[in-house]
Amino acid sequence: MPQKTKPVKLNPLQSKTLVLLQILAKDPDSSSPVEGSQDIRITRLPHAHGNHMHVGDFVVSSKDASGLTNPSVWIALARKGMIRDNWSDEIMLTGQGLAFSTGLEDRFLSVSDH
Repeated sequence: MPQKTKPVKLNPLQSKTLVLLQILAKDPDSSSPVEGSQDIRITRLPHAHGNHMHVGDFVVSSKDASGLTNPSVWIALARKGMIRDNWSDEIMLTGQGLAFSTGLEDRFLSVSDH
């Protein structure tokens, strides 16, 4: 009998972090494709200024982006196959991580006005 694969479940902080990585993966100023794979290398993480940060074309509350600085979130995303295990050296979003729907994709639809 074939084994069933468990659906991947992310907690709210992991989901927010993943959707931010997906947005960064679409921004050529923050990412580059990895030749020969579906992975995307994140080349630049945003830094907060005040109570927000710019992620691609969007403005995101620093509170919503706190997972970007939380090692536990990175470890969980790697364990679940969303990013590569070597995240502390370079951030590689996997094809699975790119395709995963967090349900938060429409949350970041307001484009930055500055």
